[in-house]
Amino acid sequence: MTHYDVLVAGVGGVGSSALHHLARRGARVLGLDRFAPGHDRGSSHGETRIIRLTYFEHPDYVPLLRRAYELWDELESATGKNLFHRTGILQVGPREGEIVRGVLESASEHGLEVEDIPLEEAARRYPAFRFSEDSAALFEPTGGYLEVEECVRAHAQEAQRAGAEIEIGEHVLDWQPEGDGVLVRTNRREISTGHLVLTVGAWAPSLVQALGIELRVQRQPLFWFDAAPATHSEDSGFPCFFFQTENGEFYGFPHLEPHGLKVAQHGEGHPVDDPLTLDQTVDSDEERRVTGFLERHIPGVRRDYRHHAVCMYTMSSDAHFVVGKEPTGAPISFATGLSGHGFKFTSVLGETLADLALFGRTDAPIEFLEATRPALQTA
Repeated sequence: MTHYDVLVAGVGGVGSSALHHLARRGARVLGLDRFAPGHDRGSSHGETRIIRLTYFEHPDYVPLLRRAYELWDELESATGKNLFHRTGILQVGPREGEIVRGVLESASEHGLEVEDIPLEEAARRYPAFRFSEDSAALFEPTGGYLEVEECVRAHAQEAQRAGAEIEIGEHVLDWQPEGDGVLVRTNRREISTGHLVLTVGAWAPSLVQALGIELRVQRQPLFWFDAAPATHSEDSGFPCFFFQTENGEFYGFPHLEPHGLKVAQHGEGHPVDDPLTLDQTVDSDEERRVTGFLERHIPGVRRDYRHHAVCMYTMSSDAHFVVGKEPTGAPISFATGLSGHGFKFTSVLGETLADLALFGRTDAPIEFLEATRPALQTA
């Protein structure tokens, strides 16, 4: 039977990063996935993901983000690829709403740069947008977007360059502790490993139940629309954006070829029972909500969508990540429940899981994300 120091189940956003950090430290490591890195059957696809430091979800994420930024820069240097585009991000909503209040709180607590722009000035500076009279507009110059598939492929390629093995079409069915390690059963064979890392995205609910973690998966549609590059592109100064409105939260990106300007609603989506049978058709209600946002806030964009895709959010009960080691002490670690806002962290979460797998501890500040936190126990 083949033995590995570490086996990583799932080679998506976090798993590819974990493989990279493990292999570069000299571990004999194997990654398993149903599909090739950068695929469109999970959560890490759709061209782009927003990255931002002024984190409205909770200020405790900011130290992790600072390290994530450093690691994205290191990956760009190692690969020679431009993966992180610093367009800045415009975050808009009621002044007492979750987004604006949370951005200002994170900025104040961590000394981050954010500009509170008067609405008249915001309208002059960003003429493509329309702002509600009761909203505030905040601009973070350090924000931007990551090229999501390219980031996954870059981590996987660097991992393989450092000696990692990746097997496509193979996935974990179950496992059991054996001696000081874990015996893993896949759809092809049994594998012995000193440590098992679970980074299985939307497949997590069935695999982490034994760890006492409850998760739900929801469908997330993405839409791309025609917009004039002269006014809606990165080169024209059009930033990434996140709006909190009375009709929900919406986010998007500058116009990028070949598909156009990407917009999606955050936090809404139909439940997914089986990721392998994900419904990828266009839902007219989902389309109507997004085009309604465009009509009110970015009226220069054509309403007929040019491209459509579907990804998945794996939600924890409190919408915060679940990261750490198996509570009973078995040699298993995991990152799950990223709840629709996790990709920007994948560089640092991979490093953190490598720490846990090889040393049993990490200096990364993940205490607030542990599976034993009260919010998960009482939900």
